Amino acid sequence: MSFLADGNFLAILGAACAVTLAGFGSAKGVGMVGAAASGVISEDSSKFSQTLILQALPATQGVYGLLIGFLIVMKTGLLTGSMAAISTTAGLQFLCAGLIMGGAGWMSAIHQARVCVGGINCIAKKPEELVKCVVYGVMVETYAVLALLLSFLIYNGIAI
Repeated sequence: MSFLADGNFLAILGAACAVTLAGFGSAKGVGMVGAAASGVISEDSSKFSQTLILQALPATQGVYGLLIGFLIVMKTGLLTGSMAAISTTAGLQFLCAGLIMGGAGWMSAIHQARVCVGGINCIAKKPEELVKCVVYGVMVETYAVLALLLSFLIYNGIAI
């Protein structure tokens, strides 16, 4: 049997995809918003806390990916040193759970960052509109939360 069809390999690949892809998106998103926020606070440092709220939003997808990745490695026994013999079917299920969270986390973090950069630009001129800008950013977050939910449901249904 090829290592690509090995259930253990597929499960760990699923955990890696969840953490890495969602983490890439969050890192990119936080960087995009931070760059825009730096420009605003160079003109008015009193807007730091408002811009920080918007910068933090794209970071949550990385946390969701880490959560799914952690759940996968815990269920497989990797952290205890006694990894279970995982079937190819179960490995593919773990991979799907990881890819769903990783892919949706990556894309939603970047798109959320674009919305939050717009919010940063709004805050520069109208700081009283912070709540509206946060709401726009949170709307994109909804899709990362839905991916987290689906990934968790798939994870919960995997019997090993």
